[in-house]
Amino acid sequence: MTSEKPALTPERFEAAFVRPAKPEKLWGAPAIAAALGVSVDKVYRLARMPEVPIFKPPGGGYFAVRSEIQAWLRSKPSTTVSGPLGAG
Repeated sequence: MTSEKPALTPERFEAAFVRPAKPEKLWGAPAIAAALGVSVDKVYRLARMPEVPIFKPPGGGYFAVRSEIQAWLRSKPSTTVSGPLGAG
């Protein structure tokens, strides 16, 4: 009995063997701050806002999901550097 394997396309190769450029899960306030380009203190302030997808379970550390952060940023009106994400 022979089993035919699907062809290895460039897309399948990328999905199987190439690491994503940036991790999807952001663990800890410093990683979230680096992804957003803000200070760690700003991450702590943002995490207290219910509409911001930064989480801190009881007894745990801060975490976020990059795609959720990006979607939240896209939903916000544009701001200048002195706006809510620029002040830090």
